[in-house]
Amino acid sequence: MANRLISEMGLPKSIANVFAARSIKTAKDALSLTEFDLMELADMGLAEVTSALVHISERVSPPYQTALSLLEQRNRNEQLAGHLPTGLKGLDEALFGGIPFGVITELVGPAGIGKTQFCLKLSLLASLPMRHGGLDGQVIYIDMESKFSSKRLIEIGAQSFPEIFHMRGMAQEMAGRILVLRPVSLAEFTESLQQIKILLLERRVKLLVIDSMAALASGEFEHGASKINPLGWHISFLKSVAELSRIPIVVTNQVRSQSNDDTWRYNFQVGTRRQDLEDTPKYDSHLIAALGIHWSHAVTIRLILETISGERFIKVAKSPMSPALAFPFSITSSGISLLNDDGIEVVGQEISTIHCHGHSEIIGSDSLQFHG
Repeated sequence: MANRLISEMGLPKSIANVFAARSIKTAKDALSLTEFDLMELADMGLAEVTSALVHISERVSPPYQTALSLLEQRNRNEQLAGHLPTGLKGLDEALFGGIPFGVITELVGPAGIGKTQFCLKLSLLASLPMRHGGLDGQVIYIDMESKFSSKRLIEIGAQSFPEIFHMRGMAQEMAGRILVLRPVSLAEFTESLQQIKILLLERRVKLLVIDSMAALASGEFEHGASKINPLGWHISFLKSVAELSRIPIVVTNQVRSQSNDDTWRYNFQVGTRRQDLEDTPKYDSHLIAALGIHWSHAVTIRLILETISGERFIKVAKSPMSPALAFPFSITSSGISLLNDDGIEVVGQEISTIHCHGHSEIIGSDSLQFHG
């Protein structure tokens, strides 16, 4: 813009001719001079010079944007980017359509809370035909803890989409669209990521699931590896895959105890009952998401799955656009189901706090029916 020609700016012809005669040809030439220098060089009065400089500045300055216009533009970009609906009405509304394309979405919570159940349901939704609300694609599912269950996948599909899964051969077709990789070490996981590059080109991959990233890191620590960003390259790789391929990436993460004597010890202790979501006891405030700050910065959406007084909640803890809301949910034969679509507003430290009240009781009851 600074090199824009004076002759193209709509100045009065008499002023434009004077500027041209004095070799003031671009906006940069004019704006680099003070008003008094320009008065002397062009032999013009102060009023004429000031008016000309204002006119030139208006033509070359970038247009201003209000905070509201920036917000609206971001909303439009989010909508154009696309989402994978979760099938959970309240959560989809809070996330403006579901799990967004092109970014990493993280599911954080203790073992057995329902993270894998959520991933199985998302895998089905990504593989469903578009006429049934799916993405009609394939899914890459990296199963680090051997929790993936084909039987449970089919059960969720049959209960959630009976009109599809009861069709002859459809259950096998849907299950065949989900490619499961089971690396047992960080080195094998790295090789799996390299395979993903090829799979993204060869197949219609519409979702990448990693269950779980924390299992990788904890395995490396047990073998004496450094705790400083052991997944640094992998984090950068996943972000670039999400951005370039424009697919949703869903990653599960565990919780750990941040205590003085045992920083990296995973902790799923339970405690006393509480009356409501805002009345937070201090004992479990030390539970945090594993993998640390570097990983958390790479995550665009963080959903915390927790238990409060024996009731499960899924909480929008991090999102550039969504409000912090918590939704009570249960796990049924059809997967995760919200008990309330309105959600409960969460504020302050409660947004990032992870609760495990009564967790062992619900895990004990679930073990009779479901896994994950």
